[in-house]
Amino acid sequence: MASDLDVQQLVYRHTVESGRPPRAREVAAALGIDEDEALASFRRLNERRLLALAPGSGEIVMAPPFSATPTGFLVHAAGRDYFANCVWDAYGIAAALHADATIDASCACCGEPMTLRVENGTAAPAPGIAHFAVPAAQWWANLTYT
Repeated sequence: MASDLDVQQLVYRHTVESGRPPRAREVAAALGIDEDEALASFRRLNERRLLALAPGSGEIVMAPPFSATPTGFLVHAAGRDYFANCVWDAYGIAAALHADATIDASCACCGEPMTLRVENGTAAPAPGIAHFAVPAAQWWANLTYT
């Protein structure tokens, strides 16, 4: 039987290696457990705010700071592409990977494309302001929206 820590570590290892969080069937196959066990572990990790899950299916939609679905924040780092749910998470991906990164984003106000960079662990200066419409204390109420 795999522990929640085993599942969490596999989720992040798979995400870093493939660019997206795994599905429950992939976790089950890799750890020799059944899919229901993998989904139950996802739920427990979600309760601890370590994964965000899709309503209904219980599949991973976000292994913070990595998104399981394409978003407007594409991070190029460590030779791979990753999606983040917001600019904060885009910078978080670079930090999690300890890697330089280029972030393709756009201005939420006007839609103008923006390219942001992380170099040597520091965000390179760029024009713009990050605006968070939801207070941080409420992010987990709807994490994928924030």
